Amino acid sequence: MEYYENGDAIRSVDTNSVLTNTFFRMFLGLLASAGTAYYVYSSGLYISVIMNGYFFPLIIAELVVVLVFSLLIRKLSPAMVTLLFFAYAFLNGFTLSVIFPVFELTSIVYAFAGTAALFGVLSLIGYTTKKDISKWSSILTVALLVGLVLTVVNIFVGSSFLDIALDWAILLIFFGLTIYDINKIKAMQDAGFCDDEKLYVYGAMQLYLDFINIFLRILSLFGKRRN
Repeated sequence: MEYYENGDAIRSVDTNSVLTNTFFRMFLGLLASAGTAYYVYSSGLYISVIMNGYFFPLIIAELVVVLVFSLLIRKLSPAMVTLLFFAYAFLNGFTLSVIFPVFELTSIVYAFAGTAALFGVLSLIGYTTKKDISKWSSILTVALLVGLVLTVVNIFVGSSFLDIALDWAILLIFFGLTIYDINKIKAMQDAGFCDDEKLYVYGAMQLYLDFINIFLRILSLFGKRRN
């Protein structure tokens, strides 16, 4: 870039670097989850996870890791933050293994590819928007909490219509969260939220969660189930 003396140009270079490093770590997290999920499925270990009642403890462990990660991000060292991120990615790989016996492999691949394409578009929108979307956070958080509560309720109700409606609603919520999170990472970098390495991993965790949730909703809505 030719305009290094211009402050905006310098910030642009810094932001590009932050997003590049963030996406790279997110990709590594997705790779760790995908590899773990396929190994757990192909080895038959997923049967033990389900039959021995390990599935819900794994989900609880994931929630604990995310809470520790989110609440202590400023206090933890970059190495510990990175460790927590990949611990979550591997744990999530165990829980994601159950999609393989439910959906055909081609559907999983297509859903992943579709998610990647959509994620790229959403990221571009979040990166280029000039609008103030800081207020999206509270709106999207409340909407997501309502969606999660209704999802739990529907486990007992068993309404297929509500299930589809919730899939669409939560999918749209995570579309918004992806745009918001990309924009937020830029703002955090400008504000000097924390050192670069922790910001990369923090951003990777947020985007990883967005990607996985979009992927699961797309798979649920469009994926072809095994007979």
